Parts: sequence; structure tokens; C-alpha cells
Amino acid sequence: MPAPASPSTARAINDRLALRLLQQEGPLTAGQLKQLTGLSRPTVADLVERLTVSGLITVVGESGEQRRGPNARLYGIVADRAHLAALDVRTESVTVTVTDLLGRELAEASAPVGGDTGTGVAVEQSVTLVERAAKEGGAERLHTVAIGAPGLIDPVAGELRDSTGLPEWHRRLVAALQERLPRAAVIVENETNLAALAEQRDGAARGRDTFVLLWLGHGTGAAVVLDGALRRGASGGTGEIGFLPVPGTGGLPSATDCTGGFHSLAGAAAVTELARAHGLTGASAAELVRRSAAADTVRAASFLDDLADRVALGAASVVAVLDPGCVVLGGEVGQAGGEALAGRVADRVRRMSPLPLEVRPGALGGGAVLRGALITARDRAQDELFAPPGQGGGGRSGG
Repeated sequence: MPAPASPSTARAINDRLALRLLQQEGPLTAGQLKQLTGLSRPTVADLVERLTVSGLITVVGESGEQRRGPNARLYGIVADRAHLAALDVRTESVTVTVTDLLGRELAEASAPVGGDTGTGVAVEQSVTLVERAAKEGGAERLHTVAIGAPGLIDPVAGELRDSTGLPEWHRRLVAALQERLPRAAVIVENETNLAALAEQRDGAARGRDTFVLLWLGHGTGAAVVLDGALRRGASGGTGEIGFLPVPGTGGLPSATDCTGGFHSLAGAAAVTELARAHGLTGASAAELVRRSAAADTVRAASFLDDLADRVALGAASVVAVLDPGCVVLGGEVGQAGGEALAGRVADRVRRMSPLPLEVRPGALGGGAVLRGALITARDRAQDELFAPPGQGGGGRSGG
């Protein structure tokens, strides 16, 4: 039998339980905390006093359902105890949002980064964007910064690896933010992994602890969540599905170029080219797919059929190896296809695989990366701030 928890450990467990409930449910009275936690009235009174003294919670109002007085006080998390920043770093742009500890947006900004912009200039533009957004949001300092970027993340060092084809300023940006924001924890994560986290928490994969997100956007990728855990692989390369050899590309990918792999069938450029072959032109890949999904024409249906044939090759490979039970079509193109594309992909995979599979369109589209980065920043900050005294602050940088 395990040894009973020490009084200090029991207090820490109770405190974190109460804080999570306040985060999820919003302001609560001591009586409501007692009901939801199952703790005794004296125990709840003690934890409320501890959390108030520590500056984590405060009285935010009174409950209208109870008589006035101590029992009617509503307690809520002190949202401005920490400020957070989330970044979506693309090949040619940066978007940042600044929030409080509860994830409420205080400021958002974005800026293009031209392909001919020098590395130093691109880094300075991006860091300045973060600093300006923080100032506009009233954040004197940032507690945690989470960055979503394309490419491989070293699973040991938690750093963006030097990947062929990606701008050098991506890797330099992480170091620059750590230097300019020395008191902040700076975390970097693969963009597709963050999209999967967002879809699991707030989108199409809510309630599932095993699924694969197939990212269909400018590039292709996959995020694998098994038994509730995000799987990164030995080198951080789990889900590099753009390099998957598939029929129909006329070649094979190489170690330095995914041309000839699944990317050549389902990346945005390939989708646009396929649409053009069906006589559909004049918009981005996502918009072409969205219009086709909404149209009731033979041409649109034929385009979606052919696109589903391609997407199903990647999805079927994932299903054969992982048996996830659910594939979410994420990214701008995956979301744009809606049920029209998801249903077609599901039909084709079922014909190729005996394993049961549900295919869902992503609910968050391109915004999933920024949402996932925010969730990551908030979780990291809360883990540190909600930890017992002396047990927080497990490192100020890295993943």
C-alpha cells in the first residue's frame, strides 16, 4: 500500500484542485468549492486563505444566490498575476497574441516578413512585434512565451533544429527572445503539434485521447496523440508525412527535399494545380476547396473526389501504422473542405483498411497553431504558479 500523503503534499493537491476548478468553472464561493472538491468546510477555508495570501486568488464579487457575508464571496484567479505571449511563426509572417493567466486576449499583432528580408532584420522585426504587443496589452513583463514554428524540435534540448528549406531567422528568433526577455520562459513547439493540442482542447478532437491530426496547408504534416500523450519520436520527427513516399508523384522524396512525397500531392501548391486542372482558378488553395465544398456542380465534386483520393493515401498510411480511430483534417485546406472532403476521405480509407476510422474536419483551421501556443504557454505558467512553494520554476527556457 502506498504511504499516506504528508500534510504539505495533501495541501498542495487540494490547492491545485481548487485552482483548476476556478480556471474551468470561473469564480466560485467557498461553498461551491466544498461541493465540487468533496473537501470539508475547514479544509476549504484553509486553502482559500492560503491561495488568497499567496496572491493567486481574490474576491471578485458576491453570489446572488446566497445571503450577503463571507459565505457569499466569489473567489477567482488573479488573472494579471502573469502575462503570456503566443506566437505563430510562418515562413513569411509572424502573429503574436498577449493574454492574461486565464487566456483572455489583451493584444494581438501580426507582421509580414518578406522572403528577401535579412536574418537579423527579420529577427528584430519579430522581437519588436512581441514587445509592442506586450506593451499594448499592459504587460510589464511576460511570464511565458510559446512559439509555434514549422520544422523539427529537438526532443532533448527543446530547440528548433536546423531544417533544410526553413528560414534561418526562425532559429535565431528563439535565442533572441530569450535574450531580450530573460525573465520569461520561452518554449518552441512544432506548429502541427500545437494545432493538434488546440483541436483536442477546443476543437474537433475534443474528448479524444487517441487521434491523428493531418495538417493540410502550405505544407503537410501530422501530429500523433496516443493515449492522451503527444508523440514526438526519437528525433522529434514524428509526423513528417510530407516525406512519405506515395504513388502518383512521379518520384521519391530525398533526405533534404520532400518533393516526390505526400507533400507533392496534398500541399497547397499541388492542391491549386489540381484545381486548375479541373478548371477552377483565381483563389488560394483553401478558398478553392471551400468554394468547391459549398458548390453543387459536377466540376466541384470531381475536384473534391480527386483531392480526397490524394489525402486518403496519407490518411490510410497513418491508420495502418497507428490505428488512431480518428483523423482530423487540420490546417486551412483541411478545415475548408469541411464534411464534404472529410466524408470522401473516410470512404476511401475504409475501402483500403479494415480498421475503423472516423474522419473529421478541423474546427480551428489556420488559427489552431496560435491557439495551441496559447494553451501551451498558459499550462506552463499555471503549472509553475500553482506549484507548492519551492517546487515551481522548473527552468526558464526550452521545451
